[in-house]
Amino acid sequence: MNRDVFITCAVTGSGQSHLKSDRVPVTPAQIADACIEAAKAGAAIAHVHVRDPKTGTPSRDPALYREVVDRVRNSDTDVVLNLTAGMGGDILLGSAEAPLPLSPATDLVGATERLVHVEELLPEICTLDCGTMNFAEADYVMTNTPGTLRAMAARIKAAGVRPEIEAFDLGHLWLAKTLVDEGLIDDPVLIQLCMGIPYGAPADTNSLMAMVNNVPPGWVYSMFSIGRMQMPYVAQAALAGGNVRVGLEDNIWLDKGVLASNGDLVDRAGTILTAMGARIIGPAEVREKLKLTRR
Repeated sequence: MNRDVFITCAVTGSGQSHLKSDRVPVTPAQIADACIEAAKAGAAIAHVHVRDPKTGTPSRDPALYREVVDRVRNSDTDVVLNLTAGMGGDILLGSAEAPLPLSPATDLVGATERLVHVEELLPEICTLDCGTMNFAEADYVMTNTPGTLRAMAARIKAAGVRPEIEAFDLGHLWLAKTLVDEGLIDDPVLIQLCMGIPYGAPADTNSLMAMVNNVPPGWVYSMFSIGRMQMPYVAQAALAGGNVRVGLEDNIWLDKGVLASNGDLVDRAGTILTAMGARIIGPAEVREKLKLTRR
């Protein structure tokens, strides 16, 4: 069991959860407030997506990231910022019978464009989705080729930002090890095990332990699952030697029929962990553990 656990809060994500809960932050001010709320509840890291303030749809606009980052950095609350770099890898086929031309909703750009906000704002951490996979949507593919990932990893390293590798299945771990072996990702390696997302690794204990057992010694790992499995995974994560992610990106419910805030979810995770005998570590200890560069 890991007895010194850090909590990441993924405050908004890029899915349609804002249509199901009015507590999902949409505007830069709301997203920044959610990061601060999560930090005050015990999260050491805030994982950030941005959305179009008018529609709530996912966005890659660097100006939106800039506003969120400035608001958090100018607050009196300390939290490690982790900006997504996953946007810009979305392919939406026309249909099963006529895949081409691609849907206008496709958002597929190069490695440099995917990292504009990271290289400008220099967060302490940004994500690197280490593989291509099908999601639950019929004709959607999350696209991260080895070539794109090599180019992104090199740019992230040059910027002095720590990548958080996102692994949705065992093959993604294999590719992550390759990037580390090629010198594109430095120690300490940080990885997030993403469980229960259709159609990646299922959220059962055997699949989780297969992932954990393929994480090389010395890597720092965190894990999460979605929906009603979010809180069981808080306990599973600590028992499996890892750290924890919760937040409205992955689950909008606190209890059956009770909508959560990000602070609620972090507080509930902290209650579970401390009841298990774990200590929740804060941003300063996380920076030391992961050798982060604070800006």
